[in-house]
Amino acid sequence: MKGNVKKSIVTRIRLAFLGVSLFSCAIVWKVTQIQFAQGEQWRALEQERRVVYQPVFATRGNIFASDGRSIMATSLPFYRVAWDPSVVDSHLFDRKVDSLAHLLSNFFQDRTPGEYRRRLVNAKKSKTPVRYLRLNSRQINFQEKKELAQWPIFREGKNKGGVIFEKVDKRFRPFGGLAQRTIGFINEDKNGAGLEFTFNRHLAGKDGEALFERVPGGNKPIYDGTEVKPQPGYDIKTTLDINLQDVAENALYKSLVDNDAQYGCVILMEVKTGEIKAVANLGKVADGVYREDYNYAIADQGRTEPGSTFKLASLMAVFEENHDLDLTDTVNTGNTGSMRIGGAVKTDTHANGRISIKQVFEKSSNIGVAVLVDRQFSRNPDRYTDYLKRFGLDKPLGFQMAGEARPYIKDPQDRSWSRTSLTTMCIGYELKLAPLQTLAFYNAVANNGVKVQPMIVKEIKQADNVLEHFEPQVLNPKICSDETLEKVRSMMEGVVSEGTARGIRSNDYLIAGKTGTAWKFKNGAYTKMYSTSFCGYFPADQPKYSCIVVVDSPKRGGWSGAEVAAPVFKEVADKAMARDAASLRPLLARAPKARSRVPQVQAGMQDELSLVFTQLGVGHEGATEGDDWVRTASGAEAEKLSLKPLAVRPGRVPNVQGLTLRDALFLLENRGLRVRSFGTGRVKTQSVAAGSAVRRGATVLLQLEPIGGRATAPVPAAPPTPGMATMADSHGPRTTSASATATASHGGKTQSGAMTKH
Repeated sequence: MKGNVKKSIVTRIRLAFLGVSLFSCAIVWKVTQIQFAQGEQWRALEQERRVVYQPVFATRGNIFASDGRSIMATSLPFYRVAWDPSVVDSHLFDRKVDSLAHLLSNFFQDRTPGEYRRRLVNAKKSKTPVRYLRLNSRQINFQEKKELAQWPIFREGKNKGGVIFEKVDKRFRPFGGLAQRTIGFINEDKNGAGLEFTFNRHLAGKDGEALFERVPGGNKPIYDGTEVKPQPGYDIKTTLDINLQDVAENALYKSLVDNDAQYGCVILMEVKTGEIKAVANLGKVADGVYREDYNYAIADQGRTEPGSTFKLASLMAVFEENHDLDLTDTVNTGNTGSMRIGGAVKTDTHANGRISIKQVFEKSSNIGVAVLVDRQFSRNPDRYTDYLKRFGLDKPLGFQMAGEARPYIKDPQDRSWSRTSLTTMCIGYELKLAPLQTLAFYNAVANNGVKVQPMIVKEIKQADNVLEHFEPQVLNPKICSDETLEKVRSMMEGVVSEGTARGIRSNDYLIAGKTGTAWKFKNGAYTKMYSTSFCGYFPADQPKYSCIVVVDSPKRGGWSGAEVAAPVFKEVADKAMARDAASLRPLLARAPKARSRVPQVQAGMQDELSLVFTQLGVGHEGATEGDDWVRTASGAEAEKLSLKPLAVRPGRVPNVQGLTLRDALFLLENRGLRVRSFGTGRVKTQSVAAGSAVRRGATVLLQLEPIGGRATAPVPAAPPTPGMATMADSHGPRTTSASATATASHGGKTQSGAMTKH
């Protein structure tokens, strides 16, 4: 019995041994097959998965103001720093690793020199070859890239020093929040708003592609000659005027704060061309804090019942229907300030009695307008809405920027039409228009009846080559007869000289326009909140600009268009007229002739100044070829300029006095400093002394001064909170944070530049 058990155990052991041997042989056979018979196939597959083509994103185009020089949006190059230890000579690495680790620690300040040394050594000595090591997640600017490229090991370049600078473009707005919503944005999903979104096809350019090797730590680019270079995006030139844009935003901001309003917008447009020179949109985000959070000027949220500004269209329809009516004809508006017309009670803020048609408009009488419209169109309301359609008020303008709201003009065929709709619509209710659509109609009146399409983009360019030029488009060559135009223009001038807007009357030029104060419709009922507005043009005798101002839901101060919106219009008009070239000609004629051909230049980039001097035939001497930045030592009356080197030392605050703001921003921001500027022209003073050690993140205040003039605003004792934009009040300037400074190119060096109405 025991022998049988022993024999059984031995048999099982032998079988198990045989099974293990066969399994081992199978493994050896399979390994051999994979290594030799199928080796090429698997190596090719591994190479295919390890080396892939990836897109190389194109540099996005710039957005310029109307002068073609002021950059409103641009892309700045930043870089990520990586390292390939496999290409670095071991002897060189052993000698310089301590110095490199110390420099990395001082620069990034996130690890000790010892920690950086361990990372570098571990990557270099690793048994598994490391081809890519991301040294830090922080992105550095161009000037910092130049600094790092001179460090030990790195100075040997990409092929011997292993340093890898990966370019990353960032979008910047040199003027901060100025026209922020108009400039707009576009996100990774290609959704967005404003010009960035609408013209993305032109701005984005065409991405290239290159081979990237998948290595531990990330993807390393391989430049083997097969890469396709990206094509930079085109630039777009807008019609916006930076100075007028700033004026519009400041004036609107003051009104919003003073009246504790919910939001507001201002649009300033050239009468003849339809070019928009300024468009400001500010919404309330906190008590006393307003930002460009939505495009109220053209989009759905800004589309509201216009109120009394619509009375211009109503009376224009009345005059077109009955040419025998004269402005001196009278209308009985009653002695109580209330009257039932067309099935509904209409009210005025004051009892006016019998007044002329001109006074109906000047006093903004709801009763008077309703009586006139009801008398002409009550039997055939289609005639009234047909006139509105003839004026083009029922159709979008086809504006260049995406997001234009569709106007709503009720028609007698609509299910919501009632017997009160006619006399309600005629005073600006039961219909909706965006501010830009109202302005386009008023602009047509100023333009002798020619309705032009508003435009905000003038050109699409590639460098100096204009690829596409946009001309003014006529939407309607004549919205009404000349006789009607003469009447309505006289009424609009009367609003400012004798009527509800007489508070903005000017002794220097004529203004024509109309105030608007409309009840807000919420939750199915009209509330005691108002949308105030003023729309008009100036100078009224020779119209150059048209403008609309909307201030929504003021809670203190004024409540009517005359009190809230009209003063904003007046401030914008005053500033526009003051800088009008035609108004300045008499002053220019008296300007003394220059006593020398030598330009008044104080400091700048030597190659740029030399080019200008050569073109002007001005002699210059003194600077050497290696001096990037120079300062002029001769006065403006000299016949030859002497150039002296401008000391720019690494790690020290440079002397930027005499430089343009663009050059000063380039030098200061590339050293990690924040910049706030005040005034215009060249730098007069700087708050941080030249030569002092650079403290990254510190703010430098620059006082600017025009050549031969005075600074436009004093530097405050302390800067505003970093990162915030502060609009000017009547006592100070408008400042913007350094995170939105300009960029420009210096020879390859990138810089960061119930229905009562009045």
